[in-house]
Amino acid sequence: MLVLGVDPGSRITGFGLINKEKNELTCVHSGYISPPAKIPFYERIYFIFESMLDIMNNYHPSEMAIEDMFYAKNVKSSLKLGHARGVILTAAVKCGVRIFEYTPLEIKKSVVGYGRADKEQVRTMVKVILNLKSISCLDTSDALATAICHLNTTHYLTTSRKSS
Repeated sequence: MLVLGVDPGSRITGFGLINKEKNELTCVHSGYISPPAKIPFYERIYFIFESMLDIMNNYHPSEMAIEDMFYAKNVKSSLKLGHARGVILTAAVKCGVRIFEYTPLEIKKSVVGYGRADKEQVRTMVKVILNLKSISCLDTSDALATAICHLNTTHYLTTSRKSS
């Protein structure tokens, strides 16, 4: 199963594609989308939408795991994040990709074992889990962590349904 993990943002959107075969996780492709900062906000959002469509159309993930909204102190930043999430969700629907949402706490707990882990701890564990030498950007490691969280969660749900 190929899963696309996404860490949404209006300035930087991290993404990572992880394939799971026989309980082995492999990073297929990862990176980040960074629209030019000098273009208007609505063009940055469209840039993210088009980039996500390209990724989904090139790799054909069956499912997408995305970081859910969290409460932020800055209302303007939250609204911009909401716009970015909206175009990413729209791209997934357009491509027929099933969507699953996870809170930052769930993601960190799944990958690090501690819900208050910092971004460096998440990156370190993602590198270990996926046997990667480096990860270019913290947003990319967060996206890969989101995909790992989903694959761990769906494995748990599948296993618990079989044993019931």
